[in-house]
Amino acid sequence: MVKLRLKRCGRKQRVVYRIVAIDVRSRREGKDLQKVGFYDPIKNQTYLNVPAILYFLEKGAQPTETVQDILKRVGVVKELHPNQTKFN
Repeated sequence: MVKLRLKRCGRKQRVVYRIVAIDVRSRREGKDLQKVGFYDPIKNQTYLNVPAILYFLEKGAQPTETVQDILKRVGVVKELHPNQTKFN
């Protein structure tokens, strides 16, 4: 099973995250399938590769809670299914 989750990058006290599609059994810094976005919580900046995210969501990938909140804030969830707001 594939998940969309955050992968920690950056240095001490200056964390940034990559949003990646990764196998469930991999660790947090494990090998990812594809990088699909970037999130900087300090500057509150987000970059998303929307076509790649939609591709993985359509294939059954499940986002973690944090990634799901980021996707809702940007409005990617509405593009997938306008009537569906919660993932399985």
